Amino acid sequence: MQDNATEVTAAGIARLAGVGRAAVSNWRRRHADFPKPVGGTETSPSFALAEVEAWLRHQGKLAEVPLRERVWQQLAGHPEGPAAALTHVGCVLLLIHDRPTVWLEVSAGSDERLAALLPAALEQVAVPRFGRVQGGRGVHAGVGAEQPSAVNRPAPVNTPEVGSEGSTAPHTSTVPVAPAVPATPTPAALVVPLPTGPQLLPSVPLLRGAAELAAELGARQTFEFLLGRYLDANPRQFTTTPIELARLMADLAGPARTVLDPACGTGALLRALDARPGQELHAQDSAPELAALTALRLALHGRATVRAAVGDSLRADAFPRLRADAVLCHPPFNERNWGHDELAYDPRWEYGFPARAESELAWVQHALARLRDGGTAVLLMPPATASRRSGRRIRADLLRRGALRAVVALPVGAAPPYNIPLHLWVLRRPEKAPGRPEVLLADAGQFAGEGRGGPDWQAVRDVVLDAWRAHDRDGTLQERPGLARSVPVIELLDDDVDLAPARHLPPPAAADGAEQLAAVRECLEETLRLTTGLTPSPALTERPARWPLTTVGELARGSALVMRTGGNGGHARVPVLTDHDVLAGTGPSGTLPETDEEAVLTEAGDVVVPVLGGGSVVRVVDGATVGAVLGRNLVLLHPDPAALDPWFLAGFLRGTANNRQASSYASTATRLDVRRLQLPRLPLDEQRRYGARFRALDEFERALRHAGRLGDQLVRGMYDGLTDGTVPPG
Repeated sequence: MQDNATEVTAAGIARLAGVGRAAVSNWRRRHADFPKPVGGTETSPSFALAEVEAWLRHQGKLAEVPLRERVWQQLAGHPEGPAAALTHVGCVLLLIHDRPTVWLEVSAGSDERLAALLPAALEQVAVPRFGRVQGGRGVHAGVGAEQPSAVNRPAPVNTPEVGSEGSTAPHTSTVPVAPAVPATPTPAALVVPLPTGPQLLPSVPLLRGAAELAAELGARQTFEFLLGRYLDANPRQFTTTPIELARLMADLAGPARTVLDPACGTGALLRALDARPGQELHAQDSAPELAALTALRLALHGRATVRAAVGDSLRADAFPRLRADAVLCHPPFNERNWGHDELAYDPRWEYGFPARAESELAWVQHALARLRDGGTAVLLMPPATASRRSGRRIRADLLRRGALRAVVALPVGAAPPYNIPLHLWVLRRPEKAPGRPEVLLADAGQFAGEGRGGPDWQAVRDVVLDAWRAHDRDGTLQERPGLARSVPVIELLDDDVDLAPARHLPPPAAADGAEQLAAVRECLEETLRLTTGLTPSPALTERPARWPLTTVGELARGSALVMRTGGNGGHARVPVLTDHDVLAGTGPSGTLPETDEEAVLTEAGDVVVPVLGGGSVVRVVDGATVGAVLGRNLVLLHPDPAALDPWFLAGFLRGTANNRQASSYASTATRLDVRRLQLPRLPLDEQRRYGARFRALDEFERALRHAGRLGDQLVRGMYDGLTDGTVPPG
């Protein structure tokens, strides 16, 4: 079957050919035989992928589309949309994972035969993994969903919501109605919609490609790769939970057999759990496509029983009788339309009825209501929830009854929105024994990373988990100045009931602060002396040289260097060099989605170039960055040492005029076409002369940056010392 149904945009064509979008526009103008648009709009047309691939190959601009890229383009250009296509792919990958022989049997023969046989095969694997339930009227019945009673059965309304990794698009939520007679049940349903034969026929090329990719990577890794690309392609539609934060939340919850995420998004929190025998994972989300993707993701990740449901957890709770060992939740923030008017008499409000502006406290009480006695809930919260006056009565009751056990302030950059230091709340459903009289308050804000590189997650984990485990074990914690403290509940029960950790933690020990300032000053003086020695000597003025020039693209075609682009995944806990690290001159600080995709690793002498808005910045890989994974929006150039000196290459690529002529401009960003960057054709000995001078300039630049950071640290420390009395003015 010819894959004419799959469409690709100009940006997709540029990715296939490894060029900038401007090159695609030039091809359309200069070549009369370039494929005609088959969809899209006049300003953003789309083209048939098969026609584009054939044209690129005929022009010699494409030897072969990489399998991963072809599968992604087929998914992104699917006529039913990428979310539906990803669900189809996930179903087939689950079939390949659980019953590979069945897939081999149904995939043999024509595309029409595959489309006809596949629905029954998918049902064989989906029902045992997810189960069926009877749906109530107006309820999106999900896997294992428990239905509301007739007197509180919901009816649909349209409201916007942002969930844990959730969509901001309008969705169907529910409000309670009281029908006079019980509603007639709908037929049994699955949260993962199984496609019919006619629906599958346009997807067959995509499904065969995904199966081929699964043979290389594995079914789980293939789904993670495609899901990661889908989320990256739609960054404004989803609020993601970073993997390191998800792991921290799972570790705070502790070992659990039955776990619920009532705003699951794409399942990042449940996926971070350590697998246990007989584990049951319950998930609910208001967006049907996210609930389906979560169910497939969790089923591919392990053998736990998956119970997923569609619906707004506050208005249409799918698990009203669940008593879980743990609840993990990244709820929507600052939602005023969370159900305040229609849920006034809901039995979940044990600690007080949340105000309209306190949607987060509604999620807190929903989590507590779904826990068994002694069960633990961990929620990601905006910092305002700890101190808003409208929520002080509920906060006070949570403290009095021993439900709130810890509040942890995270560093800036831990999760979206990245400019706010979010909080983690650790709660425990009170048992019959009275609550403990102390609450743990911890502040990991000092472990924020530089720029947008992200926090020092290892330091955050060490401090937070060590403090929580000691406090949970002993009921108290020896004070750790500036980091953590067990605070008596009575001390927090004032007029404001302010739970912000920074307001209750003592500053770091004065002696340590003075010693640190002395060490910073000494290091700054040494750095300034080094900077003086590295200052370039006066430059001699000469006429501009007229060298014969070449481009990076020509050098790549001549095998003088190899070009690689940053990936979209990699093995867990491998340092990732981000574009922000390159721009700031810092070490690898990023993370990528955990997949078994072959990552691009840096080697000594490689040259790394940011392609988005970086200006004339290039970095030569040294001991601090060697072995790191290449992140997104970066291009790596691996020069042949017999043909190119890496410092010569990096130096000439940094020329301002060179970057200007190789850049293209979108409405909000500048993109660099690395292939168009120029450098002179010089003998290797002459290259090395220039390279030595460029390397000396790089050392001078690094010393200046380091001196600037030390100076900022010293100034901040002096201000703090003078204002808290630890540094005298004279």
